[in-house]
Amino acid sequence: MSELLHPNAPHDLPSFITAPGDTDVLMVAVGVILLGAVLAVGNIYLRLHTLPERMAHRSQKLQFEIVAVLGLLALFTHMHVFWVAGLLLAMIDLPDFSTPLRSIAGSVATIAGVQPGTAAPRPPHDIATADAPDLAKPNLAKPDLAKASDKKEPGEDDAGASGLPGHA
Repeated sequence: MSELLHPNAPHDLPSFITAPGDTDVLMVAVGVILLGAVLAVGNIYLRLHTLPERMAHRSQKLQFEIVAVLGLLALFTHMHVFWVAGLLLAMIDLPDFSTPLRSIAGSVATIAGVQPGTAAPRPPHDIATADAPDLAKPNLAKPDLAKASDKKEPGEDDAGASGLPGHA
């Protein structure tokens, strides 16, 4: 390289300076290190970002889905409160209400003589209204006030227009 240098140039150049047309080894090494560092930091960031989802993965499906949605909201909106809420929700063990309720429903269905998991037979509409005709079709007719004001014969009870004895 010394024969290619200009006579006024310093002759003690550092080793990382390459001759024209040669590969710059230092730039390639720094580029590889920079690419590796960006990928490593991105991997750490994504692992930290998915921490609430990985914690909630052991819990119930509904809790996991809520935590996942909060994580996506935090990722796309850059509002860290969603990530913190997801982390707190993932740390809390919500009680399982659905399993005991399904067990109770299955027991009640067995007692009623219905196979658990099948729909119970519904009675026809005619049977339900035939048992209680007064309740099914209430009498909404207005009382006939003309009959109530008619003169009563002796010996009839004095119910009057109100229908109560002794009231006129």
